[in-house]
Parts: sequence; C-alpha cells; structure tokens
Amino acid sequence: MAKKQPIKRKKAMGKGRGWRRAGRPDQTYDPGPANFVPLSPLDFLANAAEAFRDKTAVIHGDRRFTYAEFFARARRLASALKRRGIRRGDTVAIMSPNLPAMLEAHFGVPAAGAVLNPLNYRLDAATIAFCLEHGQARMLITDGEYAGVVGEALRRLKRRLTVVDIDDPLYPEGRRLGETTYEQLLEEGDPDAPWTLPADEWQTICLLYTSGTTGNPKGVLYHHRGAYVASLGNTLSFGLRPDSVHLWTLPMFHCDGWTLAWAVTAAGATHVCLRRVEPAQVFREIVRHDVTHLCGAPIVLNMLIHAPDEVKLKLPRRVEVTTGGAAPPSAVIERMEAMGFRVTHMYGTTECYGPATISHWQPDWPAMPIAERAPKMARQGVACPMVHRVIVADPRSMKPVPRDGRTMGEIMLRANSVMKGYLKNPEATGAALKGGWYHTGDLAVWHADNYIEIKDRSKDIIISGGENISSLEIEETLYRHPAVMEAAVVARPDERWGETPCAFVTLKNGAVASEQDIIAWCRASMAHFKAPRSVVFGPLPKTSTGKIQKFALRERARAL
Repeated sequence: MAKKQPIKRKKAMGKGRGWRRAGRPDQTYDPGPANFVPLSPLDFLANAAEAFRDKTAVIHGDRRFTYAEFFARARRLASALKRRGIRRGDTVAIMSPNLPAMLEAHFGVPAAGAVLNPLNYRLDAATIAFCLEHGQARMLITDGEYAGVVGEALRRLKRRLTVVDIDDPLYPEGRRLGETTYEQLLEEGDPDAPWTLPADEWQTICLLYTSGTTGNPKGVLYHHRGAYVASLGNTLSFGLRPDSVHLWTLPMFHCDGWTLAWAVTAAGATHVCLRRVEPAQVFREIVRHDVTHLCGAPIVLNMLIHAPDEVKLKLPRRVEVTTGGAAPPSAVIERMEAMGFRVTHMYGTTECYGPATISHWQPDWPAMPIAERAPKMARQGVACPMVHRVIVADPRSMKPVPRDGRTMGEIMLRANSVMKGYLKNPEATGAALKGGWYHTGDLAVWHADNYIEIKDRSKDIIISGGENISSLEIEETLYRHPAVMEAAVVARPDERWGETPCAFVTLKNGAVASEQDIIAWCRASMAHFKAPRSVVFGPLPKTSTGKIQKFALRERARAL
C-alpha cells in the first residue's frame, strides 16, 4: 500500500500568518470601485434626482424646482465654472441669503472640484475683504442687496476677481457689481455634464470663516467625508424624511446651514427658501407649505414668540424646531410649545460642522412639568449619531471628569466631522486638535445620565443671535477710543438675542464719553451686530497681578 502524502496548504495572504489563517473572514483584499467610493454629499443630489425626479425640491416665492431641475441647475453651474477656468482647489465665494443659488452652489461648486466659501452677509467690508484675500477667491457670487458693503470690500482688494450677480426676482432693487448674472452663468453650462465625485474624500469641500478669539477670522476647512457623515447624522437627528418640508430660517453661510443643504437633500425632502427671517413671513410660509422642520438660534424662537398676535397663524401640524448657540430659557420652550412647536436643543461649533451633540427627548420627558423638563432640554446632550466620541475632560491631564454634574472640564470631540484644520494657521490647528481630540474651549459638567451641560466659555466668545463675537476684537476697538483708558467685554444675557456684548469701560482722567458715544464708535469700526449693546463706566476688578477679572464682570452683567 502506497504511503499517504501530506496535504499541502496554501498560506493566507500576509507574510508569516501561516496556513491556520487561510480562508478567515479578516484576510486582506484591496478595495476597488465596486466596494469603495469616496464619501461625498454630491451623491445625495444625484440619488435624489433619480428617486424623486418630479418631486418639488426647492421653493422660492412662486418659483418651484423639481429634483430633476435642481440637479440640472447644479450640473450647469459645475460645467460653467470649469469652462470659466475654475479648477480643483480654487475658491468660489458666495454672499447670499437663503436662495436657490446658495443651495445650488453647495453642490455645483464642489462638483467642479472647487472649494465653496459661503460668506457671512452681516460682516463689515474690511472683514469681507480679508476673507476674499485670505481664501484666495477666484470668483464671487453675490446678491444685489449687499452691493454696498461688497463693493467697498472689492475696492480694498489688491487684485481683481470675477463677480457674478444673483438677480433675485424677490429683490428687484438689488444693484449689480459684475458683468454676468447668475442665471447667465448657468446658461454657459451643460445640464447633462458628468457629475464628478472627488477622487479623494479628504479633499476640501468648503471654507468657512469663524470669528474665533482674534480680530481676523480663522478659515475652517471642511472635507467631503466630513460633510457626508455630518449630513447623514443630521438627517437622523432631525428626523428628516421624503415628506419633510424644511423652512430655511437658519443662514446657509453658518456651518453650511448646519450641513442641512446636504442633509435635507439626502432625505429627498423639500427646501423652502427664505430671503429674510420675519415673523409674519415665517408663519405664512409654515401654513402655505405645511412646513415640518425649521432651525435657528434662540433669537429666531424669540422673534416668533414676541410677534404681534395678528401675524401668528395657527399651525397645520406640530413643527419640529432645532435650536443651538445659547440654550433657550424654559419660558421660551414653554411658549414655543404653546404655539405648536417642539424644541430640540443641539450644540456644536463651526469646527465640527455645526451640531455635534443633541439633547434627545427621553421617554419620561413629555409627562414632566415644563419647569422640570426645560432645564433638561436646555442641556447640550449626548453625541449625535455619526459622532465617534464626546467627552468632558481635564484639558491638562486629558482624563474625563466624573459624571457628577459638578466637576467642570472642557468639551472635546473625536469624529469624522471635525475640520481638517485652519487655513494657513498650523499653530491654531495644532492647539485645536491637540492630543487627538478637538478642543472646543467650552467648559461643561457631565451628568450621571451622560448628558453634558455647558457652564462657561473659556475663550470668552459671545454668541449673539447664533453668531460668534470675539470680545478681544471689541476691546481692541474700544482701546482706540481717545477717552478710553481700560476696557473689557463680556456676554450679557438677553431675552431676544441670547447674549449681547456688554462693555465695561474706565475713562481717562478728565475725559468724557457717554454710552451712546462708545456704541457709535464701535459701530463705525465693525459689523453692527458685534458692537456693545450696553456700556458700564467705572474701575475694572483685577487680580493682584493686574489681570482683569472677567468672571466678576460676567456676574455684574447678569445683574444689570
């Protein structure tokens, strides 16, 4: 009988793993086009145009665009930009209210391989000029309402760039600055042009400027992967569905409208554009279009609450409202609920694509008295669905604080939806992403139910109407006033705006200045929303080393 030969076994892929690993599920395969596609929110519009071709995607006044038309217009824009010489990595800035052009730019600009730079239309000319220069914008798409401030900004630039005017039929008095209108630009493009995804999902999709803690804003860089992930997280968190109707009460320039330009599209829902947030118009649009969702800072909620009774219309259904920035007071939540809204509180920063935590409604909340429930709702909550981790930790040891609701630490995030970094600012980028976490600079406590609650802002940022205002920028302006010897600025609680800047000023010996003089001085040097709303004169409290005690000033501001 012949001797039995041993069975030869092939080694598994990978050096030194041996035959025992052959055929295991974890063996290595290279990704290919069938199983690996770079993540990009550009996919959302292409998919929606196939799934909901004839469904209304965008409403603006009496204009309607189906998803097929929305997609065609975005493709025209991408094609026209390429024909104009816009290439990968070029910056295209846009200064616009919540218009169809702004929505289309969120898809068409990155589809051309370019970087979208939505500008804050509340900024002054000097800051707009800085953003255009720092971001090296090659094209500016701008609405005629802002021709005055934009024109001044363009005159400050040391170079020329292409200017395209948005000619909105709802604002016929707008003034043009360029030689081409937005609709004419679209005519230059091909509605059937190929829809190209980025080769690398780490490619920059947007550049957004945040006030930070210095006079010049920092440029926050978003990537396609982060935009994709953050958008789907918000689609889940907001409960968006194909039958949802979203009213644009949140500025699209602010964290790309919390990524909702992409998130609403991902759901196949309907965008209702809104040129200006006015209570009467908001109520009309809600009733007219059976709106299901809207978002905004607490100031938006206050505007609706304090609107004249004659403009408050009965809502056809409960409207989901998501708010962020400063936590809404319990009275605001109670009054919103009485009108037919349900409020959900979220927290985030520009650096993490807007919302990163959410105060989820818990099963026992509806039965609670509003006085007991509102403080729970006003907390910053837990991580959003697509966020990897949120912790409250000691910024020095990086160790999480006890979840006792008393020990303070810094809120830190780790997620795909954290910025690439700050444009041309490696030092600030390194500080923000130190130790493998994004450091928000916000101080909070961690509760036993895992909800976090902000107690203070370590960087003295003032959030007014959802906008970040640097106290240092205001202080620098105050110190240039000929009558001012010392100045410090802190946040003062405000029922309408959430917070407003409050200036504490010590005048020079013999100098005279009124509150109105100081406010007017600031308004002449910066965007009006940044200027102090109140001024208190007198000596400033200081430590033994001469440092101004801002915590004491905050207490005084709260008592005013």
